[in-house]
Amino acid sequence: MIAGLIYVAAFCGVCLALLAAIGLIVYFAKYKHILDVTSNISSPPTLPLIGHGHHFLGKQSHEFVQVFKKFCLEYGPTYKLWIGPSFHILLGDVRDVEEVLGSTRFNDKAHEYAALEPWLNEGLLLSSGRKWHSRRKVLTPAFHFKILENFIGIFERESRVLVENLDKEYRMHSDEGFDLYNWVNLCTLDTICETAMGVSVNAQTNADSEYVRAVKTIAMVLHKRMFDILCRFELTYRFTRLAREEKKALAVLHGFTEKVIVQRREELLKAQEAGKLDAADEDTGSKRKMAFLDILLQSQVDGKPLTNMDIREEVDTFMFEGHDTTSSAVTFCFYNLANYPECQQKCFEEIVQVLGKDKSKPVTFEDLNNLHYLDLCIKETLRMFPSVPLLGRKVTEECEINGKIIPAGTNIGISPLQLGRLEELFPDPDTFKPERFEAGYSTERLNPYAYIPFSAGPRNCIGQKFAVLEIKTILSNVLRHYSVEYVGPGEEEIHLIAELILRTKDPLMFKIKPRVYY
Repeated sequence: MIAGLIYVAAFCGVCLALLAAIGLIVYFAKYKHILDVTSNISSPPTLPLIGHGHHFLGKQSHEFVQVFKKFCLEYGPTYKLWIGPSFHILLGDVRDVEEVLGSTRFNDKAHEYAALEPWLNEGLLLSSGRKWHSRRKVLTPAFHFKILENFIGIFERESRVLVENLDKEYRMHSDEGFDLYNWVNLCTLDTICETAMGVSVNAQTNADSEYVRAVKTIAMVLHKRMFDILCRFELTYRFTRLAREEKKALAVLHGFTEKVIVQRREELLKAQEAGKLDAADEDTGSKRKMAFLDILLQSQVDGKPLTNMDIREEVDTFMFEGHDTTSSAVTFCFYNLANYPECQQKCFEEIVQVLGKDKSKPVTFEDLNNLHYLDLCIKETLRMFPSVPLLGRKVTEECEINGKIIPAGTNIGISPLQLGRLEELFPDPDTFKPERFEAGYSTERLNPYAYIPFSAGPRNCIGQKFAVLEIKTILSNVLRHYSVEYVGPGEEEIHLIAELILRTKDPLMFKIKPRVYY
């Protein structure tokens, strides 16, 4: 018996020694070269094998932003990070950012985006190479201003429902603060569903529907996978409860999208056979507005129509990119306008000047384009609080960027959040100053890659005009009905979480008060 135990212990010891030897071989074969060629790039102190992982151990997700801010102050805007098997270089020099984003050499997305693959597959956000290029070419016309103009009615209608919900909130809790983000998030979900697929999920009136719950589950899963070490690696993640929840939610989301695609394809085929592709709605007699889905159904790549899977991954990508990102931007806009009441008043006066005092008057495409000061406030908000705080690229072949050797396999990180708060780029960066984006102001002398809330270069956000028009519609309709007051947490207590979408650890709380027109 004792001899057997000794044998087992010896065997285990040999296995551990073998694993350690393999680890050392991998280290010297791969990581030694990486560290040698990047020796001119600054770095926080490392530990063997885990690299910089110890800087993040025991930290909560909201503390990560402060860690990165500390690294930037101590080691400069460009530094390297080695966490377990992943090697990263964070680029904070605008010239380096331009080199990466301005070229198709760095078209592949970083490893962190892999968490999106089960939902988005190889849609425009995640695809690369020829597939990305052909899809981008097909999708670009979908965001032409003539198409966007057709979406204004949806923006208007759903933002009006938001106003009605805020009115109920005011009547029930006029003296209390409430989480404005929850209402905005439901509004943008309804908006993106209708513009993407031509159907409404009525999230604002039925927030507990199966589809809405599935969307919330996916958002929660993506957050967990960013910061939970067991969830970052597929080998361990697949055995977690979170993976099972994700699977159920994806079945709902994919099933819904596929059902709508099949149904709309059949409708289009019937319309084509009848010679009425733009047939009127049978109930209202009005011409049906084209959704993003309709454009995809009529598109071709290399002379062939897109398959249902092709369409699903692009519709789902549009859903992801146009939902939480817009909610984040709108909420932070209200935060800034509430904390700078003189700016909120200027926005209100401009809205009244453009739209008039009749609060029932629908906003139009022309109206939105005439809200110039509101546009400045949105731009300044996205400088301070970019909806996507970190952009990632994968280096497929060893290369040089402005004198820095970047090894193959490196994940390049570029932070619009960091760039937007650099004093040398934006003086007094922590102060909300919409005027800095006025024509002729200092930003015209900036490198265009210094301000990148919608990324930049060939892979910039294809839907940025869509997003700004939606944000303007929501802000203008809320502000013409209510003044907005911020009630907490205090500035020193706000902790940003820089995951796929920027958010705060604790909800931002607001009070609203009905506008009185004289």
